[in-house]
Amino acid sequence: MSDHEFFVEPDDVESQLFEWGVLKWLSTPDSTGSERFSAGVVRLEPGKGHDRHTHPDSDEILFVIRGEGKQEVADRTREINAGEMVFVPQGVEHGTINTGWEPLLLLAVYAPPGPEEVLGNHPDCEIVPPGKLPLSENVEESP
Repeated sequence: MSDHEFFVEPDDVESQLFEWGVLKWLSTPDSTGSERFSAGVVRLEPGKGHDRHTHPDSDEILFVIRGEGKQEVADRTREINAGEMVFVPQGVEHGTINTGWEPLLLLAVYAPPGPEEVLGNHPDCEIVPPGKLPLSENVEESP
């Protein structure tokens, strides 16, 4: 595994910057060599979120690290808080909105990997090189 890492820090990887927040994919086939899943930290700014969407070929797990929000999965909507997990099966429409005053931090896991590449190629995505993420006014350090 000489081409891959066992330990990955946020400054080691690029950031995907959107108007609603930022994604840092800490485990991808390129960074860790894992072909079974990808994982990263999602930071949604207060009052922001992303539209309902699907991942046709991947299951998704969202674990709430910090903050609070509204999570939609299929025809269900509920509030989510730190310590909770959300499972989104492949192909199921879902969306997340930060309803709190601080950034909503989520650990996102895709199995198998792939949606992180789709997001990186989205026209609204700005790729920021490793270690170069500008800090939010509401956050003291990058995710």
